[in-house]
Amino acid sequence: MPRRTSTTAAPGASSPSASSARTVTDHAQPPRWAVVGNPENRRVALFSGAVRAAGLPAPRVVPWTDVLRAGGAAFASDEIVRIESPGENAAVDRLLRGADDPTRVEGGARWYAAFTAAVRTLTGGLRLDDPDELAVLFDKRSCHRTLARAGVPVPQAPTSGGAAPVRGWDDVRALMAAHGMPRVFLKPAHGSSASGVVAVETAGGGRIRATTSVESAADGRLHNSLRVRRLTREPEVAALVDALAPEGLHVERWWPKASLGDGAADLRVVVVAGRATHAVVRTSRTPMTNLHLGGRRGDLSAAVRAAGPEAWAEALRICERAASCFPGTLCVGVDLLPAVGWRRFAVAEVNAFGDLLPGLTGLPGSGAEGLDTYAAQVAAARRHLQHHPTRNHRAPD
Repeated sequence: MPRRTSTTAAPGASSPSASSARTVTDHAQPPRWAVVGNPENRRVALFSGAVRAAGLPAPRVVPWTDVLRAGGAAFASDEIVRIESPGENAAVDRLLRGADDPTRVEGGARWYAAFTAAVRTLTGGLRLDDPDELAVLFDKRSCHRTLARAGVPVPQAPTSGGAAPVRGWDDVRALMAAHGMPRVFLKPAHGSSASGVVAVETAGGGRIRATTSVESAADGRLHNSLRVRRLTREPEVAALVDALAPEGLHVERWWPKASLGDGAADLRVVVVAGRATHAVVRTSRTPMTNLHLGGRRGDLSAAVRAAGPEAWAEALRICERAASCFPGTLCVGVDLLPAVGWRRFAVAEVNAFGDLLPGLTGLPGSGAEGLDTYAAQVAAARRHLQHHPTRNHRAPD
């Protein structure tokens, strides 16, 4: 769903004139693509390959380093502009986060402010990602409130929309008690890839267990590790949460996930142009199913059988409802939590850059059969241009 941006129109401006629309529907010229990303990154390579495979010229790559150092970038009116993840590049991470070590947990709030500001410096072109929606997607508290207000099933969260402040462990303990939540997930408001996530379980007699990949260095700084560890002493848990809280924390009730094989399971469902097109199952013996933390890809066909036709269809509809909260963003990755029994589902998160699933082809009946996530987006964007050549969104502030 590409949308034209303008450097002169005020917020809420109307669509461009028919004459300008003809520049993107002229069949004599194939659409031109541009991608803002890190040129060396596999995401850019995979997307560029999908554009070329569609018989189109390779996209123009605008490096994030250039955008951040120059204070913006401009695009031609007929360029379709895709924003890619700024991750996995040390120079970009320094510019956004202000940290020299990519394993550092701290700096999420600064990263968020810098990234959302940088997105708004991109002008012109037909955009696949709405700046306002990206700002919501990268704030777990705002995203949760948006989903809940739309009737999308989500885990209970007293911090939804920033309703309750979390200044440290004492606040977390108070929220858990007030809302009857003995088990919770604590998530940095602007984190990704399970960075800084702590799964907390409490029981009678003062027993506590916190599962996390965060480690504290000798200098007190927090780092992400590839090793999941458990803390069983409350002073240790309190110290960790107190260190994470200044970055902003989102507190969610622990959803009792269904099992598949020998582990708990969740799903990443990619939704392109409003339709669930790709899905993977992730299983783990720890609360975090991320593949870099020891999670494994599960058997999707087994998950579909466990859910049954009606529940599986409802699961995909829930993901599409979640994606519909972000109509100006062509593609999102929805993290879906199946409850024990595979009959109920809740959305844990919606990810702006949740489409990195190399080699995975589309679900049966999705319209993306035989296409990977990137090829599906190229095809969807081209279809949208044919039917909605003048659709516009608000110009960046």
